[in-house]
Amino acid sequence: MKYQRPKGTFDILPEDSAKWQYVEKKARELFKKYRYQEMRTPIFESFEVFSRTSGETSDIVTKEMYDFYDKGDRHITLRPEGTAGVVRSFVENKLYGPEFQKPVKTYYMGPMFRYERPQAGRLREFHQIGVEAFGVDSPTLDVEVIAMAIDLLQNFGLKSLKLALNTLGDNESRTNYRQALIDYLEPYEDQLSADSKERLHKNPLRVLDSKDQADQKIVADAPSILDHLTPAAKEHFETVKSLLDALGIEYVVDPNMVRGLDYYNHTIFEIMSDSKAFGGKWTTVCAGGRYNGLVEQLGGPETPGIGFGLGVERLLLVLEAETDQLDLSDPLDVYIVSIGEKVNAEALKLVQALRHQGFSAERDYLARKPKGQFKTASRLNARYTLTLGETELEARQANLKNMATGEETSVALAAIYGDFATVLSKGE
Repeated sequence: MKYQRPKGTFDILPEDSAKWQYVEKKARELFKKYRYQEMRTPIFESFEVFSRTSGETSDIVTKEMYDFYDKGDRHITLRPEGTAGVVRSFVENKLYGPEFQKPVKTYYMGPMFRYERPQAGRLREFHQIGVEAFGVDSPTLDVEVIAMAIDLLQNFGLKSLKLALNTLGDNESRTNYRQALIDYLEPYEDQLSADSKERLHKNPLRVLDSKDQADQKIVADAPSILDHLTPAAKEHFETVKSLLDALGIEYVVDPNMVRGLDYYNHTIFEIMSDSKAFGGKWTTVCAGGRYNGLVEQLGGPETPGIGFGLGVERLLLVLEAETDQLDLSDPLDVYIVSIGEKVNAEALKLVQALRHQGFSAERDYLARKPKGQFKTASRLNARYTLTLGETELEARQANLKNMATGEETSVALAAIYGDFATVLSKGE
C-alpha cells in the first residue's frame, strides 16, 4: 500500500519551514509592539461553538466543516477559523473581568480545517495568523487593527495593497436593511441559485456574498446598507474613515462586501494584493472586522470585539512571487572536523560545549575524510572550522580556521571549553 497525505493537505519540509518561521517571527515581533499576547486554543471544539457563531446559512457551517461524533457521542468540529475558539476561551476563562486591562489584546497562529476544493492558496488544512481585541467599542480601535494588518503585510515586503472597507451597521441598521434586501430580491427569486433561494429569507445578506455569476448580476443593483444606517452606526463608520484619512491610509468603500461569517457588524475590511501569484487579479490576503455581540452568543457579558485573520499559505505565495529575497539566512558558527575514531568522544564533547555557550555548531557523523568534511562546512556557510585529529588530541589543541579569510591558528581545547567567544575576539 502506498501511503500519501490526505487530499488538500501538504507536508512542510525542512527546506520550507524556514519560510514559515520567518513569517511567524515577523508577526510575533509586530504584535509585541502593539501589545498583543498569544492565545492557544484547541484544534477541535464543540460543534455549537462554530455553528452558533458563524451562522447556520454560512458556507462554513453548511458545506465546509469537518465535524464528527466522538466516542462519548459529543458533536465535535475541527476548527474552521480562529475567532470563535478564542471568544469561547475568553468567556470560559473570564478574561472580561475587571482585573484585565481593556482592550484585552490577543493573537493566535495555527492550523484550521475546511472541506472545500483544494486550489492554490486554499487547502483543506490551512494555517491562519489572527488577532482579536475585546472590551472597547471605539472606532479608534477599528482603525488601529486595520493599521496593524497593513503594517504586518508591509513588513513582509508587500507593496501593492488595496484596503476595501464597509460597515454592516448595528442591529437596527441590519434589521432595516434586511427587509429592504428581501423586498429587492423577492422578484428575482426564481432566477437565484439554489443556495441563495434558501438564504433569501433566512439571511439575505449571504446572497450578496454569492459566487454564482447570475446572483452577482442580480445583486449588482441591490440597495446599499449605507443607505440604511442608524445615526449612531453612520457616525461610527464616518469616524473610522476620518481616522484612516488622518493616518494617510487609502481605502475604497465596497457596500456589497459582507464577509463570510454572520457574526460581523459595524466595520469590516479586506486587504487585497494584485500579486502576480494571482495573475495580477486583486485577491484578499487579510480580512476582518468588528463582532460586537459574539461574546454574548457564547455565554459571556456584553463585550465588543474586533480582529482580523490572514492565511499563511496564501501569504507565502505572494512573498515568493513579489519579494526579491526573504531573509532566511542561517549561517553556521562552527563546524567540527574530526579525523579518526579516537577523537570521536572529544569531538562530541566539543560540539556540545560550543552549543551550550550559545554558538550554532555541527560535526561529521559519517567518518568521512577531512576533504569531504571541509566541503560540508563550506556548503553550510560555516564561519569557522575546528579540526581535531589524534595529534591535536594528544596535544589538547584544535586547529581553528576562519573560513572567510583562510587564516588558521592552533587553540588550546581548555580555552575553547572555557570561553570560545574570547578565543575568537583574540583572533580578530
